[in-house]
Amino acid sequence: MVARRWWVRGRVQGVWFRGFTRAEASTLGLVGTVRNLSDGRVEVEVAGDAEKVEALRKRLLVGPEMARVEGLDEDSALSDGESERIRRSTSFEMIR
Repeated sequence: MVARRWWVRGRVQGVWFRGFTRAEASTLGLVGTVRNLSDGRVEVEVAGDAEKVEALRKRLLVGPEMARVEGLDEDSALSDGESERIRRSTSFEMIR
């Protein structure tokens, strides 16, 4: 099981991006959270099988119909404690 934190840039707020992310992650059997950030990005924390996490990353690069994804940045310094916290999630939640 792997854990990742991503920040998605572009027109990703007010276009159902969080709902799309939750639906896609749940379909893939992944756990974690998605939330809007005050700077206009969306933060995704996800854990699960490496292939399924990669599949979600690819889907987020496209996003829902109304979104315009400009990029996805990964937190390359995710600590062991943060990774463990994400992996302990029991579902995929949308945070307001």
